[in-house]
Amino acid sequence: MKAVVLTPTGPFSLMASLRFLEGFTPASYRGGHDGVLRLAFPSDDGQVTVTAAVRQEAPPTEGSGSGAGAVHADITFHPAAAGTGTAASAAADHQESAIADVARILSLDVDGSSFPALASADPVVAGLMEEFPELRPVCFNSPYEAAAWAVIGNRVRKSHAAAAKTLLAQRHGQRVEVAGQELFAFPAPHVLRAVTSFPGLSEVKIQRLHALADASAAGLLDAAALRAMPAQEALAALQELPGIGPFSAELILIRGAGHPDLFPRHEPRLHTAMTAAYGLEDEASADVPELARVAERWKPYRSWVALLLRAHADPNISRHRTVHRQARADTGRGSAARGTDVSQPSETVTWATPGPHDHLTAPVPPVRTP
Repeated sequence: MKAVVLTPTGPFSLMASLRFLEGFTPASYRGGHDGVLRLAFPSDDGQVTVTAAVRQEAPPTEGSGSGAGAVHADITFHPAAAGTGTAASAAADHQESAIADVARILSLDVDGSSFPALASADPVVAGLMEEFPELRPVCFNSPYEAAAWAVIGNRVRKSHAAAAKTLLAQRHGQRVEVAGQELFAFPAPHVLRAVTSFPGLSEVKIQRLHALADASAAGLLDAAALRAMPAQEALAALQELPGIGPFSAELILIRGAGHPDLFPRHEPRLHTAMTAAYGLEDEASADVPELARVAERWKPYRSWVALLLRAHADPNISRHRTVHRQARADTGRGSAARGTDVSQPSETVTWATPGPHDHLTAPVPPVRTP
């Protein structure tokens, strides 16, 4: 196991992330009642399944000058099959990418220190931040998994798609235990490539999933590479994949790769929510250029504000709205009882993502081991 500490820059609440995931249909997430986020996903090369148990310290006391509580992640590497090496060798080969993945999933690879300032210039944003305090986007485990969700969920109810994705993981993904709970990782690309039929998935969808598996194996769905490209180039490249149109390409880039500053131009539900929130005429929801102009004031966090708007409009997520300040304090006080020993050696990491959004990333101090 590798214990690391991710240091948020700007507001962040793991409890807010957990409540969001519980209402976000594609995640089908359960089990965050103890304040622990449990993750399981295949490495990009499919050689290991990465698991992480993520906890957050209580926020610093008021007046201390510090920001959000440190985030502790216990990361474990499980060889995908017999003969693929030991856990020790798996950890050595995949450690850096796994830590980066956990940071990206929680949007902790982005400097959010300037995010609260948007509220002073936009009352709608101020209201959203009050409704969902300290919530950052929670991304899919990978662009590969986001792309698979886009294919599975095409033209079916989200609840049906979520059930199919969960069953696919249970039947073909690796079973692991994370902080005392059983999870099933989504199938690695080479495993998905071998699935020839599955309940609820048409032959066309199976073929498209195979194409996505091939694309992932070829490095075309690498999160860092997609983030480093100009956004429009990345979107165009994603739309070259079978079954990926403009809407799905934006989903993969924003919610898969974690791009922080892209206004979704092909998401009608967002446009409707935005129109209502800003008190615009109903017809404005179809005027995407005008909505994009309004969203300019959200820079450099357009993806983040868009997520808050969608959360506001989603009745499933709305049911899980909470005021997290007391909950976070309770979580921090109970962390030792749940097995978080912050006195144990761990690496302190502040992550930066290279590419055109370097101005958003946190400064990167040397990784230190106490």
